[in-house]
Amino acid sequence: MPELPEVETVMRGLTPAMTGQIIAKAQVNRPDLRWPFPERMRERLEGKTVLGLRRRSKYILADLDSQETLLVHLGMSGRMMVSGDPLGQFVHNHPAPEKHDHVVFDMANGARITFNDPRRFGAMDLMDTETQDSHKLLRVLGPEPLGNAFHADYLVAALDGKNTPIKSALLDQRIVAGLG
Repeated sequence: MPELPEVETVMRGLTPAMTGQIIAKAQVNRPDLRWPFPERMRERLEGKTVLGLRRRSKYILADLDSQETLLVHLGMSGRMMVSGDPLGQFVHNHPAPEKHDHVVFDMANGARITFNDPRRFGAMDLMDTETQDSHKLLRVLGPEPLGNAFHADYLVAALDGKNTPIKSALLDQRIVAGLG
């Protein structure tokens, strides 16, 4: 499973191809991955501008101009691949679709973003940007390990009264998000 550093690297790789760009076409090639895709996902994404990308724990979050946020989890074997010409030329070098290319975004700048996941443990969801902190996958997460909210006093308080090995505690996403 991609860990926090890999997810951060993927998010940073997607940023130049997606930020400020319109999703000209969204292709959803199956009804689900780990969970069913949100209702009308294709329609809710097409024509929307990606305002920015961020990472929360092991999730990539793409804020859209529709006041929705696309949540992406890579699962065990998921990959986000960028192909094509992000400068918007007419000839695009897009590879032929592969068997496990489950979601494809054609951006207005000519880039193609392909989510490939052979094991289908990945996930995508759309949520209201304003209330995303209450989303079922995000609301239980502890602070980021490199964020200001994660410090010695926090960790002492979070572990107080727990009789668990330190490794297990650090892997608990409710205590610290994104590790393990």
